Amino acid sequence: MSIHDIIAGKKQWRTHMARVKALPPDYQIVYKEMQKYLFKVGPIGLPDGPLLPEIIDFFEGGVAAGKGVLELIGNDVAAFCDDLVKDSRTYADAYQESISGEPGTAAK
Repeated sequence: MSIHDIIAGKKQWRTHMARVKALPPDYQIVYKEMQKYLFKVGPIGLPDGPLLPEIIDFFEGGVAAGKGVLELIGNDVAAFCDDLVKDSRTYADAYQESISGEPGTAAK
């Protein structure tokens, strides 16, 4: 990874977070909780993938339609996130695979 890639990634992240800050406060709170949850158990390619920007697109559409954030996703944020990543390989899957090997063998 070159320095240009790092700088481009930071610019992309700042633009992303500016979109989050432009959302109403209730949307921001839910987004940050979703982000925290997804970074713990979410898909392995989350930082580079399209999921987080797609969530913001979805939220911006909800704001434009005049809906509250809980009208869009329901009361269980974790269940909504789990449904988003149900077909993706997650960090939890990778961890389970690493500990389910034969005793005395190391995963490489």
